[in-house]
Amino acid sequence: MTKDWIAWHEDYDIPGSSLARRLTVVRDHIARALAAAPHPVRLISMCAGDGRDVLPLLPAGARAVLVELDPALAARAERSGLADVVVRREDAGMIDAYLSGVPADIVLACGVFGNISDDDIRRTVAALPSLLAAGGQVVWTRAGSAGAAFVRECFAGSGFAEVEFTAPDDAKFRVGTHRLVVEPSTPVPGTRLFRFAP
Repeated sequence: MTKDWIAWHEDYDIPGSSLARRLTVVRDHIARALAAAPHPVRLISMCAGDGRDVLPLLPAGARAVLVELDPALAARAERSGLADVVVRREDAGMIDAYLSGVPADIVLACGVFGNISDDDIRRTVAALPSLLAAGGQVVWTRAGSAGAAFVRECFAGSGFAEVEFTAPDDAKFRVGTHRLVVEPSTPVPGTRLFRFAP
């Protein structure tokens, strides 16, 4: 059964909900990453949804590629009307969806790692240096301490240093920011990064 992502997004609008709280933390991480990035910033958002985490924060001149397959969510993101923001209605699991935004200063992987297998998490994190500019940062989310610990291990083993990690005691969500500390690599067109779990 396919998940109803429109209904899932409605929890963002409930004050005090886990998703509403996570959104606040994610935006804080994004804001700090934007402050540290060169200008004009280049940004990629994987499984971007309606873009509510990043679109309100983008500075003037920012260039962003948001990848979202769900047509209704993609349409919401497109209504932002921001210049230099491209919404691609493509499979976010294929690296080709991001090539027009490479190299990016910031990649957002929010709402991704909780919906794919461990092997796909490892593969995706290992490929992120091919999407980033030197010193670029990734902001990511994952539910649960064990799941987040695995994601952090993947980043540590793929040429990243942890910048920030938020793990509220009274919530399951975890938010991290990692910075690329090795040389960027070159993306390989046709590479599959992940498939969403059924």
